[in-house]
Amino acid sequence: MRLANRRDRPVLRLPGGRTADALLAGGSFAVLAVLSVVSTRTGAPTRMPVYGWTLMAAGCGALYFRRGHPVAVAVVTLVACGLFYPLTEPDGPLVITFVIALYTAAAEGHLATAAVLAGLSIAASVEADRRDDINHLADAASFLLAGWFVAVIAIGGVVRNRRAYLREAEERARVAERGREAEARRRAVEERLRIARELHDVLGHNISLINVQAAAALHGLRREPERAEAALTAIKQASKDTLREMRATLGVLRRVDEAAPVSPAPGLARLDELTHGIAAAGLEIRTEVVGEPRTLPAEADLAAYRIVQEALTNVARHSTASAAAVRIGYTDDGVTVSVEDDGTPAASPAGDGSGIRGMRDRAESLGGTLEAAAGPDGGFTVRAHLPL
Repeated sequence: MRLANRRDRPVLRLPGGRTADALLAGGSFAVLAVLSVVSTRTGAPTRMPVYGWTLMAAGCGALYFRRGHPVAVAVVTLVACGLFYPLTEPDGPLVITFVIALYTAAAEGHLATAAVLAGLSIAASVEADRRDDINHLADAASFLLAGWFVAVIAIGGVVRNRRAYLREAEERARVAERGREAEARRRAVEERLRIARELHDVLGHNISLINVQAAAALHGLRREPERAEAALTAIKQASKDTLREMRATLGVLRRVDEAAPVSPAPGLARLDELTHGIAAAGLEIRTEVVGEPRTLPAEADLAAYRIVQEALTNVARHSTASAAAVRIGYTDDGVTVSVEDDGTPAASPAGDGSGIRGMRDRAESLGGTLEAAAGPDGGFTVRAHLPL
């Protein structure tokens, strides 16, 4: 409870800005006035002249403007001190206003100006003491030492550098934060595009199969009941696969871990399963593998599978082809997949469709290439090379 109460206590905040400058100016005048009065009571029975109070008020009042006009305030306080000490008796530590002005000028970046004004004040003090037997600055001798001026200017320079460093650090932090936000937006866009491609490939493929099989079932209900039954069975399996893959994709979006075993991720290892599903729609598919099969990186394996899937979907949906050939070629530096059908050129899929763009995006995202074009003698060929 003590800790909680201690945390709940309001934090004491020091004033800043114009309020702090006003307090500094007023406090300096009050201290100087008290010291002057005490000096007249304890020292020689003299009174501070009116112009002495005026110079004191001018020097202290100038401190209110020290942040906005540091050089002008330093000059005003120097002039006030230069008139105050030779003309007034008793003396007082008015030079403290000049010290504060020197610090402010150095902290605001006017280091050379502060050094010049400090040098002028020291030279004027030495010259005045040499010509006059009375040391008018005796009451404030410690403030007139050159070491004090050097120390004050040095401290002001250090504060200036520290402020610059903090501003630079804050700017770097803002730039880094903007960079992180831009990177997060870029990754979010890439993830949305990836999910859109996955949904397009999964839903487009399976729904296309359902559409083709439904047409075959309707056609065969009257003439070929056996074929209708096979088509309906294929529809059932395709819809089941669609639901399974949709649940898997949505599970990734929701970040929900499934306790039950899930089917293996799509890849070339499931190529036979893919081609059998397409063959159920009445399309003859021939598969060829060239080279020694190997385990591919997950991204390349998924991309190769989706490219074959989309190409076969286009054949079943857009083409009049009766057969298609799927070739998988393994090389030392990558894998090549191609799908070629025997449809007529007029019925071949367009080369700028969303499916072709999606396949090309998949290949290029891995540094590969994809070509899709109709053959001179008919048919349509999709060929992609994916580097490892």
